[in-house]
Amino acid sequence: MSEAVAQPNLQIREFEGPLDLLYSLIVKNDIDIFDIPISEITEKYMEYLEHMKKLDMEIASEFIVMAATLIHIKSRIMLPSKQDLQGGDKEEDPREELVISLLRYRRCKMLAKELKKRNESYRDCVYRLPSTAKEMNVNIVYPPQEFVPEEFSVAIDNICKRNEVRFADISTKITHILKRDKLSVRERMKSVWLKIAGRGKMFFHELFEKGKADKTDRIVSFLAVLELLRSNRIDATQKKPFDVILIEEKGEGNINGAEG
Repeated sequence: MSEAVAQPNLQIREFEGPLDLLYSLIVKNDIDIFDIPISEITEKYMEYLEHMKKLDMEIASEFIVMAATLIHIKSRIMLPSKQDLQGGDKEEDPREELVISLLRYRRCKMLAKELKKRNESYRDCVYRLPSTAKEMNVNIVYPPQEFVPEEFSVAIDNICKRNEVRFADISTKITHILKRDKLSVRERMKSVWLKIAGRGKMFFHELFEKGKADKTDRIVSFLAVLELLRSNRIDATQKKPFDVILIEEKGEGNINGAEG
């Protein structure tokens, strides 16, 4: 293995690379990293490069590249750009890329410092896999199980059965109510037809005795009138909405014929 390959990373005093040197100069001179005085920092950087004259230029190439970058940025700041001469939009700050690189380096440096601190704190620690209770001869006492799957299944079956009975009862009650209402309408049709047939014509409200007709009776009577209208046994007229309804006999025959 050659001597050049076997050499460790280049260090100028405590600096391990060009960004490390540049960042140390910024911190040492209390310079705002977002507003770097490029002329001043370039001069200080070049002073440190004077110590590298006796070193292998191949090893120091990274530091020289950084010096060339600083000089290039300095020239761009000092000389007017094409945009300035043509009166166009202002050119981006040539220091922007350098600032981004320094910010990334500072973040890595802080993380490395934190890792070093953790290594010093925990390097004497030994990792050990957790032991199971069985390996430690510990008897585990489980708490009583509040949820019993068998009892839960039985409860679901009972609820389903109760719902079936309840819905069946409701269905039966509804059918009974519908049948009862149907019979009530038929009976009411007969009574309405007899009243109209006896008088020839009358108002709808005259079908009820004063103070004795409830809401259900009025609904059933109205349905009876509609059925008589449908069977073409009576006529009903109303001059305007919500006005009284006049009911008149129409044609001949009885209610049994109307039902047919």
